[in-house]
Amino acid sequence: MTLLTAKKLTKIYDQKKAVNNVSFQLPLGKCIALIGPNGAGKTTILRTLAGLLRPTSGTVKFTGLKRGDDMRPIIGYLPQYPMFYNWMTGKEFLIYSGKLAHLSTSEAKRQTEKLLDIVDIAHAKDQRISKYSGGMKQRLGIAQAIIHKPKLLILDEPVSSLDPIGRRDVLTLMETLKKDMSILFSTHILTDADEVSDELLLLHRGEIVESGSMDELRGKYQTTTIKLSFDNNIQKYQNKIDVLPSVTTSYIQRHELHIAVTNISIAREEILTVASQEKWPLTNFSVNRASLEEMFMKVVNNSCNG
Repeated sequence: MTLLTAKKLTKIYDQKKAVNNVSFQLPLGKCIALIGPNGAGKTTILRTLAGLLRPTSGTVKFTGLKRGDDMRPIIGYLPQYPMFYNWMTGKEFLIYSGKLAHLSTSEAKRQTEKLLDIVDIAHAKDQRISKYSGGMKQRLGIAQAIIHKPKLLILDEPVSSLDPIGRRDVLTLMETLKKDMSILFSTHILTDADEVSDELLLLHRGEIVESGSMDELRGKYQTTTIKLSFDNNIQKYQNKIDVLPSVTTSYIQRHELHIAVTNISIAREEILTVASQEKWPLTNFSVNRASLEEMFMKVVNNSCNG
């Protein structure tokens, strides 16, 4: 089921298109990563979906809502640099946030106690926020964004400014939360998207240049390379490997033979069969799959050349 549909979103600042004709759908109960470098338009899209910006043109429609309905009850939003009242305790801040979201005092208190446990800062609920670490503040920010039980949680670069421990805590929390709500988050750290997201929206210069599940994009763009090392002259082995049906190209670099193949299983069998039959002095056989960063660059290059 579709939760949100964005159609031909465009946002222009000073005659420059920050977002250009962007269309996509967000399914219910999925974690979607909006990926792109700084300046690609990620924050503009998220702020538009959250109702904080009006698009220059285009529409955002939430399933079940009519035109003009208030969409704030079904959205939780955490900006890249959230602001806190540092003189408040974590508990006070969440209760205050709940009241702002039109919860009764008793419901705000119940939700606060529940969320303090979920985001794992119950032990610090009576500490002033000024004493919190970066990771604790980010988890507190996520708690305030979901205190009213939204259907969609929007997170703008939720881990980019955190240390490794804080980053791990927040990613683990996102894994837990996506069981109960849809999550749309932006990031330029592709390993984070790889870890927690179900689908990707790849953004470049304000346009979505590719989208799909991790498996779909890997199947379409990721390449696999086999690396071989030998005790002696590599060139004579390269000539024999180049004629194998599963091999597309090969090159020698730093005393290693790098082989691009069409099918890793078939190529492995072909290469090892020849090596065994001819008793090659093979010292290393390894498989190197292209990283998500390399895959993203391939998508961007294709879009620029298309």
